[in-house]
Amino acid sequence: QVQLVESGGGLVHAGDSLRLSCAASGRTASSYSMGWFRQAPGKDREFVSAINWSGGTTDYADSVKGRFTISRDNAKNTVYLQMNSLKPEDTAVYYCAATGRNIWKTYRASLEYEYWGQGTQVTVSS
Repeated sequence: QVQLVESGGGLVHAGDSLRLSCAASGRTASSYSMGWFRQAPGKDREFVSAINWSGGTTDYADSVKGRFTISRDNAKNTVYLQMNSLKPEDTAVYYCAATGRNIWKTYRASLEYEYWGQGTQVTVSS
């Protein structure tokens, strides 16, 4: 089992950058394929990005492709989401998730993930 804690959220202006971190404790992060999701008020949780155990495979939602970069440092048991050129529509609670299923793959469906963090708020003002 793994515990996930997100950090790095905050209030920024449009065009600014933020880096979110997801620290894993318990079992080593390299045992998991990881993902980032977000949920805006009144909307369903949506996929943002995912990375396999090695970092060799990544995936992005079309809405963030070219602006966000996912990475991981397994030695630090941490996954990152670098968010550049932020837009007001990026405002949401961002969640980190992990799955121990086929860790060579990435997953877009929230149902594929077994473990979730508590979320970190990102607010982008126009």
